[in-house]
Amino acid sequence: MSGAEGLADRIDGLMGIGGWRKDASFIVLSGVALVFSILGYRIGEFDPAWIAVILCGIPISVDAISGLLLRHDIKADVIVFIALCAALYIQDIFTAGEVVVIMQIGGLLEDITSERARSGIEKLLDMAPAKAMLVEDGREREIRAEDIVPGNVLRVRPGESVPADGRVISGTTCIDQSLITGESVPVDRTVGDEVFGGTVNQFGTFDMVAERDGNDCSIQRMARLVSSADAGKSKAVSLADRWATWIVMLIIVIAGSTYIITSDIVRTVAVLVVFCPCAFILATPTAIVAAIGNASRHGFLVRDGGSLERLARVSRIIFDKTGTLTYGRLEVVSVVPADNISKKELYALAASAESGSEHPIAKAIVSGYGKKWDDMPQPSDCTSVPGLGFTASVSGRKVVIGNMRMMEANDISVPRIESVPSTAVYVACDGRYAGYIGLSDTSRESAGQAVSKMKELSVEPVLATGDNEAPAIAVAVSVGIGEVHHGCLPEDKLALVKKYSSEGGVCMVGDGINDAPSLKAADVGISMG
Repeated sequence: MSGAEGLADRIDGLMGIGGWRKDASFIVLSGVALVFSILGYRIGEFDPAWIAVILCGIPISVDAISGLLLRHDIKADVIVFIALCAALYIQDIFTAGEVVVIMQIGGLLEDITSERARSGIEKLLDMAPAKAMLVEDGREREIRAEDIVPGNVLRVRPGESVPADGRVISGTTCIDQSLITGESVPVDRTVGDEVFGGTVNQFGTFDMVAERDGNDCSIQRMARLVSSADAGKSKAVSLADRWATWIVMLIIVIAGSTYIITSDIVRTVAVLVVFCPCAFILATPTAIVAAIGNASRHGFLVRDGGSLERLARVSRIIFDKTGTLTYGRLEVVSVVPADNISKKELYALAASAESGSEHPIAKAIVSGYGKKWDDMPQPSDCTSVPGLGFTASVSGRKVVIGNMRMMEANDISVPRIESVPSTAVYVACDGRYAGYIGLSDTSRESAGQAVSKMKELSVEPVLATGDNEAPAIAVAVSVGIGEVHHGCLPEDKLALVKKYSSEGGVCMVGDGINDAPSLKAADVGISMG
């Protein structure tokens, strides 16, 4: 960075002290001053419009001069600065104050939009783990997560965030990866399995070996991707900036010609003021902010004004699954008993055994049973087996409930089952297979209608999710999406957006920060709540 650019950056930093709240305060005070000025109020010879010129004109003048002299960059603020100087030259203080206030209002609207993007980055960084438990020579020592280096052995206890990307080297656990992959169901992890920094360990203590630095875990890479996708100026204002050099030259030529022909300084100044791009600076940001607010009331959060403007070019929409097309919570969709037990009895045994567990699957089963019946028996001798399932004694009968590995660990034979749901919980009673309970993340009622509307507009829907193949395909079929990409990490979604961006406009629709990285390369970025 050159000395001039460094000085320009320091000037920008000083002018940015107080943020958009300071700018808003200055605009309010300036607006009041302009009202008093137009009503003819004066304090002696002092025109209140000078307050607007000082509060709003000085920042614009500093930005214009520093950009012109230090960065050799002519933008729309240079045009405004010329108009300001011209109005002051003929002592039209009200016009000078009006021009700079309009400029500052447009800048404030853009700053507020950008602030929304920056707040998403801060939320991501808050989710990144700050501490880690390093294991050396059998002893534990707490270190900062940023000090983690590849090869460190780390211990993660239940309820703690995984401090870095790596692999499990001992222990069995269950991890909530929804923040990174969007999977609605926590995944089992054992020796050799990959874990991501920023995900949450739900059950069981395990040791892992770090494969990346602590400041390069998945959640922090997401934050960096989002920061590079900060909201930019609207298309109209960017257009004015891009052509500002030619506009300034044109202004000077026309204003000079006007003075040569008429010898009237007032007309010359009028040319300079009229050329000030107030429509670019105020009208477009105002319309964009109003449109973003209207979209928010319908459940959509638009990243920035540029994204909204580019919607017209969209030919393909990439949907996330969990929380977007679905509700993001598990529900019991089937209860299939074996021949030796009734449906209600199977459901009751499963709900009773799971009633002491905090696992999301257990809560879904207990909640589902409670919606139909209120006579659930109380369990005893409950034991959790991390990553496998649960055992309990219910009404004097030993109940084993969990995944297929849990059944195998207890020597329980499970018959071959056709069309097993994406999430199936197997139940055994007194050493014999009793049936299974199927759970799924159910689709939103409006998802199918939304997809149909997209197709009517000749916009092709695509599903990209971090979930497994079976639930991804099931949801896609239920809402009418033909193209499915499952098992996607945020980087995979980004690559998919880049691929389709080269073919035409693409829009990524997802539920909040989980998909923020994908918006970096997207022509349009929208979050649907």
